[in-house]
Amino acid sequence: MPKDSKKNRLPFEPSSNKKKPAKTAPTTTIKTAEVSSKTKKSSKTKNPDASLSAIPKAVTNRMARRMLFFSGVPTALGISSFFIFYWLFSQNIIDFPPYLVVFVSAGCFGLGVLGLSYSIFSASWDETRPGGIIGFSEFKINFARTVSAWRDGRKKA
Repeated sequence: MPKDSKKNRLPFEPSSNKKKPAKTAPTTTIKTAEVSSKTKKSSKTKNPDASLSAIPKAVTNRMARRMLFFSGVPTALGISSFFIFYWLFSQNIIDFPPYLVVFVSAGCFGLGVLGLSYSIFSASWDETRPGGIIGFSEFKINFARTVSAWRDGRKKA
């Protein structure tokens, strides 16, 4: 593996140059008891690459904190907008059309959904590096990685 590609690779990202063994059809008949004992043994053994595919706890916590802010705040505004509009209408402070309530609350909920995606992409996926407060530079790096993975997956398929 070249030195540059290892530097850009994440700790939990599987390497792409692994060769898969060729599948062959079994030629002998296996008894049912042997099969069940083999499946029990294989389920107990751990996959050595399992730690590479799991997201580290530090990265998960970083993503969750960002989700709380980038998605939680707009969603809370969307819910509270119903109460604010109701209070404004019931006190005869402002006259507004009913569709304004729908547009404002839907807009806040839509920002909450976008905030979920942004919070995942804006968190630093490197376990040792915390990343920035807003995370725009991490967003650009992680989004580029995701797009390149999609393109590689389409080429292989």
